[in-house]
This record gives sequence, C-alpha cells and structure tokens, in this order.
Amino acid sequence: MTSNKGRLHGKVAIIVGAGQQPGDTIGNGRATAERFAQEGATLLLVDINEAWAQDTYQAVQPYGGQASIFLADITREEDCQAIAQTCMARYGRIDILHNNVGQSRGDKKTVDLDVAVWDTIMAMNLKGMFMTCKHVLPHMIAQKSGAIINISSTSSLAARPTLTYKTSKGAVNTMTQHIAMENAPHGVRANAILPGLIDTPMAIERRAKERGVSRDIVRAEREALVPMQRMGTAWDVANTAVFLASDEAQYITGVLIPVDGGLLVKRG
Repeated sequence: MTSNKGRLHGKVAIIVGAGQQPGDTIGNGRATAERFAQEGATLLLVDINEAWAQDTYQAVQPYGGQASIFLADITREEDCQAIAQTCMARYGRIDILHNNVGQSRGDKKTVDLDVAVWDTIMAMNLKGMFMTCKHVLPHMIAQKSGAIINISSTSSLAARPTLTYKTSKGAVNTMTQHIAMENAPHGVRANAILPGLIDTPMAIERRAKERGVSRDIVRAEREALVPMQRMGTAWDVANTAVFLASDEAQYITGVLIPVDGGLLVKRG
C-alpha cells in the first residue's frame, strides 16, 4: 500500500530535460515533473533553456512541494558534476535521477551522415547520460539507495531509416543494464523507458515544420502505425517513471520497458 503522502514522499529527484518545449501538447519532461510533484517528490529541474524550465517550474507549484531550477548543458562534464553538487547542496540527498534527453535533428542514413551531426547527437543522447550518472552515482552509493531512469526509445530495438539516434539509444539500453549490474550491490537501481510514438512537441512540431504539413497529418500517419490506433501521451511515460522511481519497483533493475501501444510487438 502507498502512503497518502504520495508514492515519492521524502524523495529528491533530479529531472534532466525537465523543460517544456513550445507546442500544443505536454512534453515528457514537464509531465514527469508534474507527476513526481503530485507524488510528493522534491525536484531539481534541469534544462539548458531557462524559459522552458520556468514553464515546468510554474506547472509544479500547485502541488505544494519543493522545486528549483538549475540550468546546465549536459554535454559539458563540469555542468553534469554541478548538477549533482547543486542537488546535494540544496536538498542533502539524491534519490532519483531521471534522464529525459535526446535529439535526432540532422540524422541521416549512414552514407549521407555528417560526422559532426553524429558527434552532436551522441554527445547529448549518450555521453550526457553517462556523465550525469557518473556524478550522481557516488551520492547514491553513499546513501545505499537510488533509482536511475534513462529515457531510451523503441527505435533502439526496431528498424529506423537513420543511424545515429538508433545507435545512441541502443547504447543507452546497454549502459543502463551495465549500471544496474554494477551498482545493484549498493542498493542503486537503473532502468530504461522506451517510448514509442508519443504525442509531444519534440515529436510533432519539428516534423510538421520540416515537411510543411499540419500537425494533424503527422499525428494521423504515426497513429496508423500503432496497434492501439493512437499515439501515447507524455503522461504514459511519466506514469511509468513514477512506478520505476517508487519503492513499488524496489526489486526491479536493469529492465527496458517499452511504452508504445504494442508497436514493438507489431514490428517483431
């Protein structure tokens, strides 16, 4: 049974990529921040964009818990170190690290891919996650508890027309499993969420703009691919994150959880 104080009551959570990108739907970072706040967590909201972070900060205020913003570029190790140091300085512990980062802009098939684009995507999608984990783990190990949640993608396990995003998210899966095995003796868990086709600003806005079509056309094309015949929402991802961050998942580590409406089952 869960406490009426919330499933994450007393826990301190870092959400990396917490900001809300412009668009007509809610993003994974903000939805996760709201759900964590609803469940009683104290939040360090990390983003590179101050306006996006402020949007999420305002959204969590009605839930009455503690929250603050920290601006960081996770492709810089000194920033990743500062994330952990700032959380410890403000709140005294780190119970949850939620890595909600990723980009695919400029990705192409192998022979057309610019090496600089490969480096840029890999730096954010993989290296950034490694560095946030690296600097948070010592604090979790010292307190003998912690939950790391990395946002991967169903693209990591399915055919994709472009190279870097799939490769980076596949590496996130194996890194998560390694961290889980390495740190299980210390009471630290690590799991990955693999969203499928989710209706977020990052998924819809850029595709509509690049193709010069309406958001509804992009949504209809994506919904037609899903066995459940609809896209997921950021709340589906956020609710999965709440479970993995909570003590209800205290015996779950090293798993890859698709949140995809059956998309991977369909693809085989």
